[in-house]
Amino acid sequence: MIAIGCDHGGYELKQAIIEHLKFRGVEFVDCGCNGEKADYPDIAEKVCEKVVSGECEKAILVCGTGIGMSMSANKIKGIRAAVCSDWYSAKYTRLHNDANVLCLGGRVLGAGLALELVDVFLDTEFEGGRHSARIEKVMKLEVK
Repeated sequence: MIAIGCDHGGYELKQAIIEHLKFRGVEFVDCGCNGEKADYPDIAEKVCEKVVSGECEKAILVCGTGIGMSMSANKIKGIRAAVCSDWYSAKYTRLHNDANVLCLGGRVLGAGLALELVDVFLDTEFEGGRHSARIEKVMKLEVK
């Protein structure tokens, strides 16, 4: 299951992503917002709690640029969020970094590209191997 959320700057793109997830048959939980003004840290916390608790495997967050959501999400223990605006970054943030949250910018990405990024993020598995030790080091930074 995928958790998804946005602030007001990402609402339109979130709605397009939801339709795409439905088309693909991907189960999801919509954590808001519903078009009203919303602060990205509040939505990031709500969505990331779903990932940290194990209720959802991954998440998608959308704000104006994706940056605010990414910064907020990465403050939550257990989250590895990446803001992506190109296919290669979306692919390798899963393949090498085992990112569990994709952050997108509703004001900087068109829906077509954003949906491609969602697909590659959801369809790419973590490669493991030499990257596992690096991810362990990243996660240890949370306790410093």
